Amino acid sequence: MITFRRQVLTQSVSLLSLIGALPAVLSACATNPPTSDISALRDRWMEDWMSARTLVGPLHMARFADPMYVVLDPIGWRPGQSEVDPLPVVEVPRGFVTDLASIPRVFWSLLRPDGAYTYPAIIHDYMYWTQVHERQVADDVFLAGMRDMNIDESTCKAIHFAVRQFGQSAWNNNRQLKRSGERRILKRLPSDPTVRWDQWRLMSDVFV
Repeated sequence: MITFRRQVLTQSVSLLSLIGALPAVLSACATNPPTSDISALRDRWMEDWMSARTLVGPLHMARFADPMYVVLDPIGWRPGQSEVDPLPVVEVPRGFVTDLASIPRVFWSLLRPDGAYTYPAIIHDYMYWTQVHERQVADDVFLAGMRDMNIDESTCKAIHFAVRQFGQSAWNNNRQLKRSGERRILKRLPSDPTVRWDQWRLMSDVFV
């Protein structure tokens, strides 16, 4: 499903970007600039579009009685198409459970765990849970995602530094939890708002 969405999004962005660039192109043609100027304008627009990273899908979440959250619709991130050594495409499925703890707790007094960086933090949590890629890659995707959210660069660098310095324990803890049999992708949510994650995760029939 998310692969189909990404294809549709890519095609839509191409069309919308072309429409958005059309007034500038028409204006350039109206003043009869040299052909090289039109070519440069076109090349610059294509370069800007090709280098753009994209967060895929709106963020919809549910919450347990304790501060544990569930992604209700798939979300993702994809790198710019022109990067020489691109970061991986990441797809977070519906039902993924997260505590938004990509921000180490020692920093919570300064940087709330549910700030503007929540979207890339969930992607980061998912990468820390699945561990398909190296931890460095997950941290770099987090940094790129924060920049895509237009978070100021000083905050992006501070959070990235924090996860690089203090994220290993979370990585190791996730590995141990998975080895012990814990799962994090749900197919069914509780209807009772007082249910806590610690209770719900003991029910084997609620997982994908």
